[in-house]
Amino acid sequence: MITNNKINIHKSFGLLLIAALITTQGCKKSFLDVPPQGQQEAKEFWKTPEDATKGVNSMYANLRSWQNTAFAPMGVESLGSDEAEKGSTAGDATFFNAFDDFTLSSTEGQVKDFWKGQFQNINLANQVLDNIPNINMDATLRNRYLAEAKFIRAYSYFRLVRAFGDVPLRLNVPKDPSEYNLPRTPAAQIWAAIEKDLDEAAAVLPQTYGPADVGRATKGAAKGLHAKVAMYQKKWDQVLSLTNEVMTMGYALFPNYEALFRVPNENNSESVFEIQSQKIPSIAGATTSQYSQIQGVKGVSWGGWGFNVPTQALANAFEPGDPRRDATILFAGETTPQGDVVPDITGNPRMYNQKSYVPSTYWQSGFSEGADQNIRVLRYADILLMNAEAANELGNTTQALSSLEQVRKRARQGSTTILPAVTTTDKTALRTAIWHERQVELAMEFDRFFDVIRQGRGVEVFGTKGFKAGRSELMPVPSDEIDLSGGVLTQNPGYN
Repeated sequence: MITNNKINIHKSFGLLLIAALITTQGCKKSFLDVPPQGQQEAKEFWKTPEDATKGVNSMYANLRSWQNTAFAPMGVESLGSDEAEKGSTAGDATFFNAFDDFTLSSTEGQVKDFWKGQFQNINLANQVLDNIPNINMDATLRNRYLAEAKFIRAYSYFRLVRAFGDVPLRLNVPKDPSEYNLPRTPAAQIWAAIEKDLDEAAAVLPQTYGPADVGRATKGAAKGLHAKVAMYQKKWDQVLSLTNEVMTMGYALFPNYEALFRVPNENNSESVFEIQSQKIPSIAGATTSQYSQIQGVKGVSWGGWGFNVPTQALANAFEPGDPRRDATILFAGETTPQGDVVPDITGNPRMYNQKSYVPSTYWQSGFSEGADQNIRVLRYADILLMNAEAANELGNTTQALSSLEQVRKRARQGSTTILPAVTTTDKTALRTAIWHERQVELAMEFDRFFDVIRQGRGVEVFGTKGFKAGRSELMPVPSDEIDLSGGVLTQNPGYN
């Protein structure tokens, strides 16, 4: 496998293929600093079908890297919301407070990491798209690989555009130094490029795979992500049409909400797309993701660092008796359904993200805590709620209520009280009910902040935290990237 050191999107957009097995230690982002022994030189690569497979697998491997799943997305995609706060101990990683109180500056390292992580994904996808067409290989497999690359490129641009707005649009590997330094492309063009990639991917990707290929992008994943992209642009006709299609593809809500997020039930009937993570016990020190480690229960060997913890506001958002509350939040002092005791230690958090929790039986000394936990990117429940929202916006109250009820019916199973069906036919009231359902159903899944922003409620929901209209909707463009671009990149409003 070909590896490389950290890249800069403008100055070092050379060949980068991340090894499928990545070793990380603590907070150090050393996963890109891999010794060169045994590497295949770039000039010898992209020759055979095996090279094509390695290149495609490298895209998936990088999705679970530190910059894609750990501190950077925690800051950019979670902490600004009302559902999560820094966690750990008061003096630990205090730089995260700037995300929570909207005092963020363009020099913040986690913003820079997030930017780099997404462009690394895009670089890997572009290499696949530029090089695999020249390989003599099975045409059906070649086309599928290209479709997978378009999906991953679209996913990374989706994360970028909702976080930064305008970003450089790069659809190929630079062939000349003059192509390295791109200006920011208007967000509308980024959204259009994402939709084009997803349309083309969906036309080729299979609906399902055999056991050896579980976790790869599917037709449902491409159409489901496209629906989400359309929702952010308020293209309600598209959202409804795409989610209606996905709803015919055999997905189903997993019966047990708490068990839905446990390791044995990964890639279940509700999974539309997951980032795959699994430790390799025979390779000492190998880990695949620190997503669960950074959020794990602090103070126990099997837990983690205790960051990104639920807020009391989130705990209060659930209706009385809603079992999703206890399935989403680990409370200090409780015993989990798997038998682990969550310690109540002075100075440590009183609540943790239960969706990232990996039971102690999966812990192995020498490996990242929770390394086996897949990351749920898109679930069928989200598809149903997007369908409900689109139907309501288009005046189809019956379908909106039906899709919403499917989600509430699953939540109702095991409820200590009866969660009533939503029956209102008032468009505004139903919209509010759907938004609330998204809040509790998708809680702690790194979606809440951007959901509120697209709804136009930033000041209303986050104002008491320091949210400022016209500034806080977007992250600052990393100052290092602006400097390296020689001023070609510009800054978002309100940031230096």
